[in-house]
Amino acid sequence: MENSEIKKLIEEAHKVKEHSYSPYSHFRVGAAIKMDDDQVFTGANIENVSFGATNCAERSAIFTALSAGYKPKSINAIAVAGDTKDFLPPCSICRQVMVEFCDPETPVYLTREDESILTTSVRELVPFAFETMDM
Repeated sequence: MENSEIKKLIEEAHKVKEHSYSPYSHFRVGAAIKMDDDQVFTGANIENVSFGATNCAERSAIFTALSAGYKPKSINAIAVAGDTKDFLPPCSICRQVMVEFCDPETPVYLTREDESILTTSVRELVPFAFETMDM
């Protein structure tokens, strides 16, 4: 992806962060995913008083794309935005979902308050991914 496309995807992640429902942690997160056909889906974290029922921004975006009819491995890129001083990586549950629905080389763009960007990949986030039931 070109720098302008990356910045636009990150802007979408920042915008959707405003829709976060986080009354317990006050920790807003937004995610934007770009599909192979350039369609963009977004998601915000949605909390629940029972934290186990909380859904992260990354999974919200991925599940929305899948619900719209997209197939596994059709995600082209992921951007994650929060209000953090350090880069905000996906949680381990989101990483496992990324393994299921992204190619290992899918770029993941992590941001922080100073607007700098760390580019990583699904493979780098999950180096020993649990990818198959045939073990």
